[in-house]
Amino acid sequence: QVQLVESGGGLVQAGGSLRLSCAASGSIFGSSAMAWYRQAPGKQRELVAVITSGGSTNYADSVKGRFTISRDNAKNTVYLQMNSLKPEDTAVYYCNYKRYGIYKYESWGQGTQVTVSS
Repeated sequence: QVQLVESGGGLVQAGGSLRLSCAASGSIFGSSAMAWYRQAPGKQRELVAVITSGGSTNYADSVKGRFTISRDNAKNTVYLQMNSLKPEDTAVYYCNYKRYGIYKYESWGQGTQVTVSS
């Protein structure tokens, strides 16, 4: 089992910044990826950014150049630095952990609200 605890959400004005954190605990091993998803009211959950255990990253087109995902392997924590926030970034942000291979596994955090005012 892997438990994920997010923090860092809140209310910010457009153009501002926030940093989300996701602390993972439990059976973390093997080839894996940690990601941030978001879900706005009335919309489907969408991938925002992902970082693999090897350090590769990928971003949704809508956040490229504004958001940065990083991880601290010693702390089993992944971060999402969000700059130049826009009202359309308003959503609940969820942390996700996926382990690949024969010990395939997936876990979600409880979500943290990010609200960007115009």
